[in-house]
Amino acid sequence: MITLMYISCTEDRPRAANAHVADELHASLEAHEPWISPKFLYDALGSKLFEAICELPEYYPTRTEAAILSRHGAEIARVVGSGTTLVDLGAGNCAKAASLFPLLAPAQYVAIDISAEFLCDALTRLRQRFPHIDMHGIGMDFSSRFELPPQVRSARRLFFYPGSSIGNFTPSEAQAFLRRLRLQCGSDGGVLLGIDLAKDKATLDAAYDDALGVTSAFNLNVLRHVNELIEADFDIRAWRHHGFYNPARGRVEMHLEAVRRQEVRWKGGGRTFEAGDTIHTENSYKYQQAEAIALLERSGFEATRVWTDPQRWFAVIHAQAIG
Repeated sequence: MITLMYISCTEDRPRAANAHVADELHASLEAHEPWISPKFLYDALGSKLFEAICELPEYYPTRTEAAILSRHGAEIARVVGSGTTLVDLGAGNCAKAASLFPLLAPAQYVAIDISAEFLCDALTRLRQRFPHIDMHGIGMDFSSRFELPPQVRSARRLFFYPGSSIGNFTPSEAQAFLRRLRLQCGSDGGVLLGIDLAKDKATLDAAYDDALGVTSAFNLNVLRHVNELIEADFDIRAWRHHGFYNPARGRVEMHLEAVRRQEVRWKGGGRTFEAGDTIHTENSYKYQQAEAIALLERSGFEATRVWTDPQRWFAVIHAQAIG
């Protein structure tokens, strides 16, 4: 089932509504190795905390990707062309897409994010800056299924998926996701994908466990969000954050670790956590450039250009739909 909410941002603020959220959280928390989907990290507060993470000196992906877009923006615009239907996946505060508006001159901008209220605030501000662009917002969990409403132009859809969010999927899940995009973009569409490249463990560990503790707060906030969603009673003080690079699996992992034994209850269930038990909250896979291109090709796209930073820490890839 798709959770989709078309956002006008002129009426009462939207509230997320998904009859399957409780069942999904019950199943993941009651699993042999408990986990929480990373999409639940991004409620309104979580989205604000992630904005703060992007400003941290340890968190290189945002500024590295921004530098690539700034340095190569004109060439990206020539490759993509003007007048696209720019579909911004996981739009957040919409800042990355907005930085490209003067160059891309999209005919329509469609911002999609699971945090509908946060997205609404961002779009309200953005419409004031770019009143000539047709803008729409969609509150959607696109992690498992993906369909666009009829308000979205079908012509020349360009799916913008920055920030290496594709790394939150396993490689097989990423391929399935990109194939869903391929079905939605027609013969004249494409993707503009930001992807984090493999690098040394020390850099990755610091990026996901910063000295100031903002990433810790971001991760712990998911328990507060879960408390709201399923009437749980997680005591956030009884948990601590762990973020680290797992070289054997080629991914950064984020976990929450119980610091003491505790009984946690939620509507319809509960669980005992022993000290040292963990809840897995996020993966972030890191790719070699050739692996990223191969992933796109297996998903029905052909890479046309790759832009990287001088250190080759990050890549922005444009790929055109084929087949």
